[in-house]
Amino acid sequence: MAELATIARPYAEALYKACGSDAKTVLGWLDELACVAAEPQLLQFADSPKTTTEQVYGVILGVMKTVLDSHAQNFLHMVIDNNRLSFLPEIATQFRALANAQSGSSDAVVYSAFPIVGAALVETAKVLEQRFGRKLNVSVELQPELIGGIRVVIGDEVLDTSVKARLEQMKVALSA
Repeated sequence: MAELATIARPYAEALYKACGSDAKTVLGWLDELACVAAEPQLLQFADSPKTTTEQVYGVILGVMKTVLDSHAQNFLHMVIDNNRLSFLPEIATQFRALANAQSGSSDAVVYSAFPIVGAALVETAKVLEQRFGRKLNVSVELQPELIGGIRVVIGDEVLDTSVKARLEQMKVALSA
């Protein structure tokens, strides 16, 4: 949706310029704010004509696990005052893209049938960084339907070495 990105971009850029070299900290609370703002019940509450901006602000602070510093609180106030609460997930996405572009890294989501933690995650990240030729911020999501192996998504690039994908390839080869 072009409108969503168009509206979110100035907020992400301004926040990125304001944070300076502290982008990692900002990403922490911004991602949490984005998760909170993605809740349909909160958006419905915020859109109610009977609800004040201070009430919305109070509810959000009440459910946040992270204590927001003054800059984060000011940002949240601005977003709520301008009726842009529903844009927070896109603002976070665009902020992350700006931070990644500056650091020369990319976000990678590794889908696995089994949890990958500790040394296995570090080794997987190292192999993927060599394979894709750039620094990666790796996160793992479980997908038991993969049966085994992993599926890696980096932007629009996909590396699928899962058992499910191999079975699908065999099915196509046998039915051809």
